[in-house]
Amino acid sequence: MANAQRIMTLYDVPMWESIERRKMALPRCSACGTFRYPPGPICAECNALDYEWAEVSGNGTILSWVVFHRQYFDDHPQPYNAIAVRLAEGPIVVSNLVGDEPDGSWIGERVTITYRRHLDRLQHAFTLQNQKSTQLNRGEDA
Repeated sequence: MANAQRIMTLYDVPMWESIERRKMALPRCSACGTFRYPPGPICAECNALDYEWAEVSGNGTILSWVVFHRQYFDDHPQPYNAIAVRLAEGPIVVSNLVGDEPDGSWIGERVTITYRRHLDRLQHAFTLQNQKSTQLNRGEDA
């Protein structure tokens, strides 16, 4: 087994740099305004090539979730969760929910982005919007 590795292409570098600044940004199409995730060279909506990097609000809604009870990577001891979040800006990102977990289904829960140290990098994660987190208020890693 090995540690999970992030994908780092020419188009991903600015996103990871923005995460290190705790202000996640994604490419936004200059023609139609659609955000691109994962970052890439062409807009999936209108096929335009031009884009600009823009910060996202970090607010979203859980579309899907799973709790893994098997370890696939050394740096993710089980059990751990994965969530698919539709950001307020439109794209769907896969991440983790940190902090309190909702009872029952997580689908439809409102979440807010946070950042946490993972190995040698800062990584995005999400917390429930109704969760009061002293760590977030103090700006510490989740």
